[in-house]
Amino acid sequence: MNKEKAIKFYNKYGIAVILLGLLIICSIMSPVFLSQANIVNLLSQIAVVTVITCGITQLIIAGQKDLSGGAIVALAGCICVGTYKNLSEGGMNGWLAGIVAVLAAVLVGMIVNFLSGVIITEFHAPAFIVTLAMMQAGRGVCYIYTGGTPIYNIGSISKLGQGRIQGILPYSVIIMVLCIIATWVILNRTRLGRYIYAVGGNPEAAKASGISAKKTIIEAYLIHGAFVGLAGALFMTRLNSGQPAEAVGLEFDAITAAVIGGASLSGGVGTIYGSIIGSMIIGVITNILTLKSVQSYYQMIITGLIIVISVILDIVTKGKKD
Repeated sequence: MNKEKAIKFYNKYGIAVILLGLLIICSIMSPVFLSQANIVNLLSQIAVVTVITCGITQLIIAGQKDLSGGAIVALAGCICVGTYKNLSEGGMNGWLAGIVAVLAAVLVGMIVNFLSGVIITEFHAPAFIVTLAMMQAGRGVCYIYTGGTPIYNIGSISKLGQGRIQGILPYSVIIMVLCIIATWVILNRTRLGRYIYAVGGNPEAAKASGISAKKTIIEAYLIHGAFVGLAGALFMTRLNSGQPAEAVGLEFDAITAAVIGGASLSGGVGTIYGSIIGSMIIGVITNILTLKSVQSYYQMIITGLIIVISVILDIVTKGKKD
């Protein structure tokens, strides 16, 4: 098999083969890896990152980036549990308070990302710098909102992140699957999805075709913001508290998952199918390292190596430089 055929095979099947190989290796390394309890736990662990990945995949395909994800997850999540606590203690029905709280989290994510999209498109500012600034600002607002201390006693909204159907299937996994389906529909069955690929692949050609790059990018950021806000609600309800210092680095896990899954940092290339497998690969590696009692410091090193390898594979297989 020559280099060209090898690259073609990798682009089409490589990511699935890697995941399958990892599953086999991990099942050999640990007898409990394929147990029902561990598989359910694994899916629950990757739910938050996968929801963020759904949004970041669209951004990367559109040729954009976002470094503020983790900070906005913390901000949206704290606002979610804080809102629920205030409303429920004020006498509002639990279900209604929960819906309002989750919508508040989604709205926060959308507002922040809308601002990022507008600044990037209107002032032609680098997405890297703008979203880095949003990361700093978002974390600061989160500390101001919480007073720098965690929010405890959040009530029954914790079921969103911890609850399970029949004690088996976590609600977070169901939400994750719904987000995956929604992303697939957006990218493959809507005009916006076609515009996202066009703008990311060749902005000038897209403009010549009458596609508004500014509008498309802003809409991609809005959708990403909705996913980030929802991820924040899932994250903090799983922790059963509002933790302003948590969710650090989640954006890098999501970006890594998308790139591992075949999304090109140059834009125009990527699928939600690949990104989800990428998220699962990261989750499987983290899970087996935890089962083997590998310290978190070493896990961070391994994750960093995965990011570097993913970028190298992106450059080699796509023949582009970011």
